[in-house]
Amino acid sequence: MVSPNVLQNIIDTFKSVTQKNIEIYEKSDFSGLADREYAIIDGNLVFKIPGEHVLVVRGSDDEAFRAGKLAAFHIESVSATHEERLSRDNFIKNLLLDNLLTVDIYDRAKKLHIENAVRRVVYLVETAANFGTVEILRGIFPDSEKDFVTVVDETGIILVKELTPTDGTDEIEHVARTIVDTLSAEAMSRACVAIGAVVSDLKNVSVAFKEAKIAREVGKIFEAEKQIVNFEKLGIGRLIYQLPLSLCHVFLNEMLQDFTLDDIDEEMFFTITKFFENDLNVSETARELFIHRNTLIYRLDKLQKLTRLDLRKFTDAITFKITLMVDRYVSYCERSA
Repeated sequence: MVSPNVLQNIIDTFKSVTQKNIEIYEKSDFSGLADREYAIIDGNLVFKIPGEHVLVVRGSDDEAFRAGKLAAFHIESVSATHEERLSRDNFIKNLLLDNLLTVDIYDRAKKLHIENAVRRVVYLVETAANFGTVEILRGIFPDSEKDFVTVVDETGIILVKELTPTDGTDEIEHVARTIVDTLSAEAMSRACVAIGAVVSDLKNVSVAFKEAKIAREVGKIFEAEKQIVNFEKLGIGRLIYQLPLSLCHVFLNEMLQDFTLDDIDEEMFFTITKFFENDLNVSETARELFIHRNTLIYRLDKLQKLTRLDLRKFTDAITFKITLMVDRYVSYCERSA
């Protein structure tokens, strides 16, 4: 049944247009209606509508009948649309949570007129301002025949979006950027969007949802500043995320030996970050840091003495980069335990 607010808005609209006194009452107050579509009770027209209410029009003339008939028909149409959306929403929730047998997926999808063999992608949206966010997203993606916005757990809001045959990574990530920008403007909230891999069969939507959740977790660990994370672009972070903690500890003990990453000060970390961002280019890094080239070389030599790794060499640089990522992953897991 539609919400009381929606129902009242419909009644107010018809009262304004028809200039008739139209009200909603409890069905139990009008036992004389029985199973009939409408009846004249105490000189007023009473119409059956979906749910536990009836529609009452004061009077019983032709104009009152037309007004009541139209209002009742409109309420029934809105209610049917609402019920269908609820059925679709329930189906999508169970699909995402992998609660359906394959045969049930195809059978229910057919009954709900949801096409199976089309390309789809799952977006997981996290934002602090959850109030009204679902409706904002439904406003961005109003085609409820193809795009589904729902909430399945405390993880966030999920958008299952149908793609065209030619939509690629750029188009998929553009949708994510639209979500981030719209929620920033309308909900005044910072949103993060994780994207699962593209699937071409309804039964794989649950897999895409799991991938979106993995992408969000990996993003939190290794790229917390990024608002958009794509499962298909996780890179080495995906590999580290799947390592057992025991193996990570063995690796860190081997690499760090007689020093810890806490021995590296903030200035040095910032220098290292910029050095990596500039593909190990000493001159370009020094320029961005507004320091002399020799100053940068001094810092790199100082780090080499501490870690036994020369970041000017590719092999040493990638070893140190992985060490930083593994250490970050271990710290994240221990905080979350």
